[in-house]
Amino acid sequence: MGAKYFGARVERREDEPLLRGQGRFTDDIVLPDTLTAVFVRSEWAHAKIESIDIDAAFNMPGVHSIWRPEDLPDCLRGRQTPIQVPNAAIRQPHNFSVLAMGETTCVGEPLAVVLADSRALGEDAAQMVFVDATPLSVAADLATSIEPGSPLMFSGLTDNIAADVTLEYGDDTEPFANAAVVVEESFHQHRGCCQAMEGRAVLAQHDRDSDQLTVWSASQTPHMVKNILVEMLHHDDAMLRVIAPDVGGGFGPKGMVYPEEILCAALAREIGRPVRWTEDRREHFLATTQERDQIWTMRVAADDNGRLIAVDGDLIHDTGNAAPWGIILPYIAATTVPGPYVIPNYRLRLRSVFTNKPPTTPLRGAGRPQAVFAMERMMDRLAARLNLDPAEVRRRNFVQPEQMPYAMGLIYRDGAPLTYDSGDYPECQRLALEKAGWTDFSARQAEALASGRYIGIGLANYVEGTGLGPYEGSKARVMADGRIEIASGAAPQGQGHKTILAQIAADAFGAPMEDIEVKVADTAAMTIGIGTFASRITVNAGSSTHNAAMALRAKVLKFASLVLEAPEEELEIADRAVKAHGTNRTVTLGELRRFANGMPGFTMPEGVEPGLETADWFSPRQATYCNGSHIAEVEVDIATGAVEILRYIVAHDAGRLVNPMAVDGQIQGGVAHGIGNALFEYMLYDDAAQPVTTTLADYLLPMAPDVPDVEIVHMETPTPLNPLGVKGAGEGGTIPAAACIIAAIENALAPLGVSVSECPISPQRLVELMDAADSAKGAA
Repeated sequence: MGAKYFGARVERREDEPLLRGQGRFTDDIVLPDTLTAVFVRSEWAHAKIESIDIDAAFNMPGVHSIWRPEDLPDCLRGRQTPIQVPNAAIRQPHNFSVLAMGETTCVGEPLAVVLADSRALGEDAAQMVFVDATPLSVAADLATSIEPGSPLMFSGLTDNIAADVTLEYGDDTEPFANAAVVVEESFHQHRGCCQAMEGRAVLAQHDRDSDQLTVWSASQTPHMVKNILVEMLHHDDAMLRVIAPDVGGGFGPKGMVYPEEILCAALAREIGRPVRWTEDRREHFLATTQERDQIWTMRVAADDNGRLIAVDGDLIHDTGNAAPWGIILPYIAATTVPGPYVIPNYRLRLRSVFTNKPPTTPLRGAGRPQAVFAMERMMDRLAARLNLDPAEVRRRNFVQPEQMPYAMGLIYRDGAPLTYDSGDYPECQRLALEKAGWTDFSARQAEALASGRYIGIGLANYVEGTGLGPYEGSKARVMADGRIEIASGAAPQGQGHKTILAQIAADAFGAPMEDIEVKVADTAAMTIGIGTFASRITVNAGSSTHNAAMALRAKVLKFASLVLEAPEEELEIADRAVKAHGTNRTVTLGELRRFANGMPGFTMPEGVEPGLETADWFSPRQATYCNGSHIAEVEVDIATGAVEILRYIVAHDAGRLVNPMAVDGQIQGGVAHGIGNALFEYMLYDDAAQPVTTTLADYLLPMAPDVPDVEIVHMETPTPLNPLGVKGAGEGGTIPAAACIIAAIENALAPLGVSVSECPISPQRLVELMDAADSAKGAA
């Protein structure tokens, strides 16, 4: 079978071209006669559009055309875009239009589009488009927008409730009445943005002779883009191709299909010239989907030994001015709360609420960081109430490895019962504690405090459903030169899919990695697919690649057996050829390919299908669940509120690891994202739903000095749910990070009596909390 690549720390083949500046992003693609789209965006959070005057703008230099809602092609006029993940629980299925129709419901919403010879000329013209609008009352605040009689996000709604769902099992009343301990608290987790290095981008070209429409998009889901374009444009799917070239980060929001993509494709077809649009950073703040703004009210009941009896909660989720992915984000949060713990009774009510802000959709972790924050902070509260070590109260409540598979009692977002397939949660936490020196920390903390330093330590655990369906496909074929091509529906944005799939295929087929060519993110190579999000590709595309490569190997050996007149078990694949043991008979894979393709007028050998090509579609019957334990050690400057992360430890179980070095990178990057969630990223809106933090000078991101080198411990508990035994690893670095860091800050400030129930937490806010705690002590 050749060299073994699975499990090896193979360098990523994607990196060198990117480091040399040889990447090919959507904005790098140059087509003759291309026009640039510039959008006229709403300056109102909620307003009635009276008219849009384009006369002055139309006569400006370089302007080709200007499109208002009434000017759109018939296929788009008066239509909302489809909700990508519909759900029967959505009471009011409201989504955005490609251009706001009569009423704008968010600052940054597209109202009109200018097509010009350049971005600069288009922006000049867009400034001269005059929009007459009457401001309307604004649903600006999540907490008040849920109240009866509050201003409506959109005039067509009956109220601002998009969905109201309760998830539960067991009993929700008696356990609290009889519990030895009941802990209650509310938590607020504020909005954040995607902030990928590359903004969104699209380029569309239509050939009128063939009716071929080609769209390049900086997307995580080119097949979803294709499906929605087919639906919205009424275009023949056989004549529509979507390509995601190099993509500079995605994190979830690039998994959406946006008005800009639909409009550029529609207008390119309408005018017969290529149309491009590239998002600038301000547009990213205003018009790309965001995540969070959630208010959690939680109750936990336990016995006097700290063992959980019941969890009850209420989640209010801000879905913004549309629901492009339905209620997936809060639903995932609601099903993630139990985590690695045995909870005999559980109830959580979630309400998804419309506001006049951008839509919230999955962003790295997709609701799980918020759920873990709520549950892990409650575990800390329970430990404090009972005067127990936070690690001990968690240890007493873990699902044990011998209980696997463990049915939680809920239905997961994939429609299957939420059943943990494998894992050893107590051991994972033990490894993290050992790596962190947890038992020695109290002595170090006391010594630091004696010298005037405030250091603290925090712990958080999580379980994540990964490898979600419905499927992902892969094709394997022998190329003319004897190399193997793998085509996959995967659409990477930095994960290293080409390397990972090449490792899997090389082992499965029995060829060196350099003989494996991987093609991804092109609907011409794979006509149907799902895309890269939700930590699903290694499970789905990895498994289908393994199966397709194995099938190709079997097919090669079958044809070679006929050509070489030798039993298959006596054949060996090496050096792009098949050899018969003990003889000098050999046939190259290129020659075998020609034989398998057939010769005119001759029959195919009996029992074989023509061509050295195979395909496989892996469809998991349920999610597979990874887990991890994070520990942060921090120091807080009590004069300024500044937080320094001294150490960060991750013990992580993602099943069998295809490439541990790639997983290390995913964890390191994920923790950086989590640090942003905990300490920096705060998308502020005022009382009129006007965005305040719309530059990177106001909206802060973690920089290199803010992110420590993460100390990583890998566990490998194979899952029985796929042929590789793998689980997802792309989001585990982010999911518990905010809970872990906030716990460490609170632990550092425990001598001052500070309690933290929100994130992100800024230095200014920490100083306010310290002042409040000091005042409370004085009053007492």
